[in-house]
Amino acid sequence: MGISVRFPRGVEVVTSAVIRDAAGKILLTQSPKWSGKWVLPGGHIEPGESIVAAAQRETEEETGLTLSPVCVLTSGELIGSRDFHRPAHFVYFDCVFNLVGGTLRLQDDELTAARWVTPQEALDYDLGESYPEVMRKYLEFLTTERRPPARR
Repeated sequence: MGISVRFPRGVEVVTSAVIRDAAGKILLTQSPKWSGKWVLPGGHIEPGESIVAAAQRETEEETGLTLSPVCVLTSGELIGSRDFHRPAHFVYFDCVFNLVGGTLRLQDDELTAARWVTPQEALDYDLGESYPEVMRKYLEFLTTERRPPARR
């Protein structure tokens, strides 16, 4: 398959966070880097940094919230997104975190707005490319997380 777009940064490994509060709502954020669409907070994984540690660091920096990791939810690849502000080839990981504390303070150069919504409501938002699939996988995760373990 020929790719006509050049990716000056090569393959970028990134991560984002599904942050859930005690009521089960998740945090959606709006990003100018994603054409003003709604996305999950996150960013680049630094060399030597684990997926979960990167998601936690980036998200805490961007939101001011304190998080506790639950799991890596999903992974995927996004090549030449129509929504991202520059040509990029992303390999991404989405993680789930519980909200522990902190006060929501958005990092101005990264995020412009934030809303706590139910996971189902998130699907009604104008989400950046790949995020509808992440929301569907999170909804599936919730059904398995609540299911009691099988008895032997």
